Amino acid sequence: MSQDPDFDTLVELHYPSLYRFALSLTHQESDACDLTQQTFYIWAKKGSQLRDKNKAKSWLFTTLHREYLFRRRKIVRFPGTDYTEAESDLPEVPPNIGSTDSKLVLNALGQVDSSFQAPVALFYLEDYSYPEIAQILEVPLGTVKSRISRGIAQLQRLMAAKPDLAARRNA
Repeated sequence: MSQDPDFDTLVELHYPSLYRFALSLTHQESDACDLTQQTFYIWAKKGSQLRDKNKAKSWLFTTLHREYLFRRRKIVRFPGTDYTEAESDLPEVPPNIGSTDSKLVLNALGQVDSSFQAPVALFYLEDYSYPEIAQILEVPLGTVKSRISRGIAQLQRLMAAKPDLAARRNA
């Protein structure tokens, strides 16, 4: 490849070998497809930064491997559970507010500044502790505390602006 390959040519040249490599790592066709597509997505975003385009193939393989390792670490760190298998282990959680109210609260939470949404949701909806939230969001503990505080203040202002909900809460 003496000249810079265009994206389509790069995909034609390297997709089969990248897919086989991904399949050898994941042992799942769907995961291998996802990894290969993610690799080309990263190339589309960052491939122009590669100075020597003759090294595109090794860059793609390195990127695919790094993405695989990133996903493996994420799975180990935050293992998923199929809820259908764990349904009998889940506790019964009675709602604190009516379903109409919960929809309003969730809608209001969606209007809170995005930097506050995740900490508030993790704390109040998922019952994570401050240290756990700090670890999940990869931010300092103090930042988590201030974001939850500010997020709750915003949420309260938004809820106070909803007259129908405020009337029901005072009744």
